[in-house]
Amino acid sequence: MTSTTADRGDTAFLGHPKALGYLAFTEAWERFSYYGMQSLLVLYMTKTLLLTPHVEQIAGFETFERIIQAVYQPGASTQAIASAIFGLYTSLVYLTPILGGILADQLLGKTRTIVLGGLLMATGHFLMAFDASFLLALLCLVLGTGCFKGNIAGQVGALYGEGDLRRADAFQIFYLGINAGVIAAPLIAGTLGETVGWHYGFGVAGVGMLVALVIYLAGRRHLPPDPPLRRGHKTARPKLQPGEGRTILLLILLLPVLSASVLCNQQIFNAYLVWADRSVDLTFGGEKVPTTWLITLDSVASVSFLAGMVVFWRLWAKRFKEPDEIGKLTIGAFVSVTGVLCLAAGAMIAERTGTQVSIWWCVLFHLLNSIAFANMLPVSLALYARAAPAAVGGTIIGIYYLHLFAGNQTVGILGTLLEKMPASQFWLLHAAIAMGAGVVFLIVGRFFAKWLSHENTSEARGQAV
Repeated sequence: MTSTTADRGDTAFLGHPKALGYLAFTEAWERFSYYGMQSLLVLYMTKTLLLTPHVEQIAGFETFERIIQAVYQPGASTQAIASAIFGLYTSLVYLTPILGGILADQLLGKTRTIVLGGLLMATGHFLMAFDASFLLALLCLVLGTGCFKGNIAGQVGALYGEGDLRRADAFQIFYLGINAGVIAAPLIAGTLGETVGWHYGFGVAGVGMLVALVIYLAGRRHLPPDPPLRRGHKTARPKLQPGEGRTILLLILLLPVLSASVLCNQQIFNAYLVWADRSVDLTFGGEKVPTTWLITLDSVASVSFLAGMVVFWRLWAKRFKEPDEIGKLTIGAFVSVTGVLCLAAGAMIAERTGTQVSIWWCVLFHLLNSIAFANMLPVSLALYARAAPAAVGGTIIGIYYLHLFAGNQTVGILGTLLEKMPASQFWLLHAAIAMGAGVVFLIVGRFFAKWLSHENTSEARGQAV
């Protein structure tokens, strides 16, 4: 193995380097812990935590609520306050990877930063088991995810040399690991939380994070060594090359478009769960199944279509030209629109007939949303990992997560509208925003895609050698 990439001949894991397997399984368990907690968060707040007597036990909540009211103005609605808290928490989770990237690039290196992040996240999950430490738990999870998330994705990208076309497939495999964790999380943590006790679900999430750390440390020897730290001027580091500033600018300008394109997917853990809990017929065999199982349904569909899209694009490429990353993002955005339109249609029928929404509208939504997901999140991450200049690679990956910071902030704000408008209008609003993102992707693909092309980024890196 070289100083920057794994051995090019290493194909021990599904045709990819062995290290990818360790990283994928680490991420699977980390996401099990994260989504186990997140699948319960809004339901926990609306059904228990934000109600008397639990809310009075949260340390520092009076001051925190004043801030929430000043920024989001949710009013007295428990659901709106929960949505605002969810938006703030999940957005900060995607802001702190910038700090994690800087910490890894300049002080600790990726490995130690990832381990630190894992320990903070495990602590946060265990603190969620107690009402009093709720805000401290969220803080630990926000900081821990910042240290963990961007850096482990950067290590996936570092396994492949320039021009190695396996990189995009590697990120899709990486996302398969993520979704494997998300499938199990609601079935175990979600079911325990809803049926036995909320704190049991949060405790299981903490155990999952510890398992992730063990797997990561066991596979560390298979990863390429961390690049030299930026300490003073003793070590030569790559510098920005001509044309890379333009690439960075376009990557930054794409962030709000990416934010708009993922709103429908990100709303699943917030207003969608509350809406489904109240308005969707989830009764099977005379009993209502846990609402969090909808997350498992979504994850099963996501895993299926992630694997299916890898195969589909390989077969497509044998006869036709495969779309570049921007092309796939365009496809994903428009498919996302069709998915959320299913929710709008189901809600509209229920409003007119005075009945609950059929579960089959939700099933159709999850199927279409998963096709969109397979062509958006892993593809956009692969784009940023490939196009990021070597001089600021870790920071650019951190900046990439800003689109999820903004997206989740918007999800929290939009979620406060759930009780202020008919559900059909609520979902049509999401569809319109996603449609706008698809149109912008079309324009970028037509006029600016060359700024992000393999040839453009390869030429700049060649000048840095």
